[in-house]
Amino acid sequence: MARPQIVPFDPALPLVPLEDFPEDAIVSGTRKQDGLILFADEARGITAGLWEQGANESRWLDYPVNEFMTVLEGEVVIVEEDRTLSVKAGESFVIPRGLRCRWTQAGRVKKIFVIFDDASGSVNEGPLHAIKVDPSAPLQPSTPPSAAMLLSPVPTQHAHDWFTDATGQFNVGVWDTTGYHRKLIDFPRHELMCLLEGSVEFEDDRGRTQRFSAGDTFFVPLGTPNSWKSEGYLKKIFVIFQPKG
Repeated sequence: MARPQIVPFDPALPLVPLEDFPEDAIVSGTRKQDGLILFADEARGITAGLWEQGANESRWLDYPVNEFMTVLEGEVVIVEEDRTLSVKAGESFVIPRGLRCRWTQAGRVKKIFVIFDDASGSVNEGPLHAIKVDPSAPLQPSTPPSAAMLLSPVPTQHAHDWFTDATGQFNVGVWDTTGYHRKLIDFPRHELMCLLEGSVEFEDDRGRTQRFSAGDTFFVPLGTPNSWKSEGYLKKIFVIFQPKG
């Protein structure tokens, strides 16, 4: 069985037609949508990829999944019962499962997404709101890797969690670190990384390397063999699924 590998998210990849939204889900605009699934763990309810759709306005709905999104093109306005949230190209946000809202876009929108379709029946605690991830918000000190895992001095790291779902498995936030070199491990979680500053090089168990720099987005599946090497300061948005049990 093939070992999992890191998946680059290239916004230029060609998309394919997806099933149209149901007629009763859209107030106005197109029901047609295009997308590309770049990673799926169906057993755990995790999917990630690219999506694009023209102008439309949804009906009121209770959002059915936990979803992280980065808008690549266009603008999305999430209408809630007591407020609205505008998200433009280059910005990232989360819609928690169960949020009462309407999705509106005046023109074509393209996005990166990570969906956690939780089958446990767990309910996110309210009040629920769409959450815009602010990379400039203050970070707090976080626990670095242990010295036993490192081939370099222990780095200084900080983080801020923007969203954790009801199960405690799906987590979105911002993290930074000074440079460090971690030994080869089997990665202990699913994680989408959106690099904001700096660069990192991964090496797998066959000596193959992949390098990512600020502006890149990629997905590291659970169990992927890799080492981490970043020479200087690095900052990222993270979307983690850490399975329990």
